[in-house]
Amino acid sequence: MDSGRRVDTVYRPGGPVDVIATLRPLSRGSGDPAHRVVGSDVWLALRTPEGPASVLVRPVGETVAISAWGAGASWAVAHGPDLVGRGDDWTELDVSAHAFLEQARHRQPGLRLLRTNTVVAMLVPAIMEQKVTSRQAWRAWRYLVRRFGTPAPGPAPEGMVVPPDADTWARIPSWEWHQAGIEPGRSATVMRVVKVAPALERTLTLGRGGELVASRLQSIPGVGPWTAAETAQRAHGDPDSPSVGDYHVPALVGWALTGGPVDDDGMLELLEPWRGHRERVVRLIAGSGFRKPTFGPRMTIQDHRGH
Repeated sequence: MDSGRRVDTVYRPGGPVDVIATLRPLSRGSGDPAHRVVGSDVWLALRTPEGPASVLVRPVGETVAISAWGAGASWAVAHGPDLVGRGDDWTELDVSAHAFLEQARHRQPGLRLLRTNTVVAMLVPAIMEQKVTSRQAWRAWRYLVRRFGTPAPGPAPEGMVVPPDADTWARIPSWEWHQAGIEPGRSATVMRVVKVAPALERTLTLGRGGELVASRLQSIPGVGPWTAAETAQRAHGDPDSPSVGDYHVPALVGWALTGGPVDDDGMLELLEPWRGHRERVVRLIAGSGFRKPTFGPRMTIQDHRGH
């Protein structure tokens, strides 16, 4: 592995970029071995088409410095500006008619939508998060990445690990998925995904998401609208793919915009005035610090590993 070669670039976005907030969707919990925040910097352990890479993203004044190490360093640096919002245009989003959103946008001028340009790398963890709590999914992610990934190259913080590539995911035996807490339905979906990995990566040529991308992703049995949206948000930088079917997002949107909870249909109705930017609106709400009231019991956490 070429871990010592360092590749650098400086991205000049022409406006503020909040590196931590923009890259936050890539974090799978505080113990994610592939994501680390150190002060104002973000370290990422990425699986690129050219191999593993450690990527350091640093805000430097009005620019963003991006450095990478490893076999995938050149690819990671070439696509690094996409990670912090290159091509993500907010100029047509008008939230002035809603006081809460207007204030949220004013307080988050550096928020951007990221684009990783890696579909399977975003799709696999989204599958792990289907129909379970974040705590369960993130525990499974940590276990499998640490067991089957590779140490992050270069001077990445200790303990960082590059997630497996498609071939490695395909070779993970059934008992390891079970040990991770992933039942056969979700692991079978991952197996179907990695078998057609090249075709899924080609969806990146279709642009920043949209109906065609969603339909291609959902052509894989086990990948539904929620999983496709979660993937397109990160891999493609889709600005209009709110996560329909999410346990938390509709209620969060409802409470923020109307003062009460709504279901998926109600969320889509509320977001309709900003069609084309609906995921941007959701990100503004999520990043604003607003918290919906909590009522009733929490979702039950089921652990099938001992069965």
